[in-house]
Amino acid sequence: MYIEDDLLPISALQHLIFCERQCALIHIEQAWAENLFTAEGRIMHERVHDEGRASRGDIRVEYAMPLRSLRLGLIGKADVVEFHRLNDVPESETAQWIPFPVEYKRGKPKKNNSDRVQLCAQALCLEEMLEVTVAEGALFYGKQRRRENVCFDGSLRNQTEEMTLRLHALIESGQTPKPAYSKRCDSCSLAGMCLPKTLGKRNSVKRYLIGAAKE
Repeated sequence: MYIEDDLLPISALQHLIFCERQCALIHIEQAWAENLFTAEGRIMHERVHDEGRASRGDIRVEYAMPLRSLRLGLIGKADVVEFHRLNDVPESETAQWIPFPVEYKRGKPKKNNSDRVQLCAQALCLEEMLEVTVAEGALFYGKQRRRENVCFDGSLRNQTEEMTLRLHALIESGQTPKPAYSKRCDSCSLAGMCLPKTLGKRNSVKRYLIGAAKE
């Protein structure tokens, strides 16, 4: 069990799977830069979060719902959590509402599992907070304008927990991995700070900038 001060952003799991160096730059060195892709994604999330709350018959919808797991040491917000009425019961009884998290993404489905892991982490937080089982959720991709349902099976749950442990280990180490250029670097908003083709063995942006200033 983690304490409040040790909680890490759920979104960091996506950064970790995309690139451990990017994750460390953001969450250890506090570096950030925005490009067209991140700006579009931020605007999409802001629009969704501003919706507030809604109800559609057997579905209740919560927007920007706070999430937390002391077991995993994670904190964040779900873009949308739909609460689906599980069964019809008399008015004198309490209906059971099962959460169904929905995460919004500006682009299209990725080759890696980062979006699914992020969504599964939200589900694990909901399970801990509400003491229910969350079996499914969905990813909504802006380019395709449609949902992709995600089943939180044993394999995805195990990968999510493994990535969470790896995330905590990286942040606790305080060490930023060395750069290693690949094609994905070209679309990264931090490419100008990371300098994967330039830094070589100098793995700290801060040290590089200090050195550059001295020169």
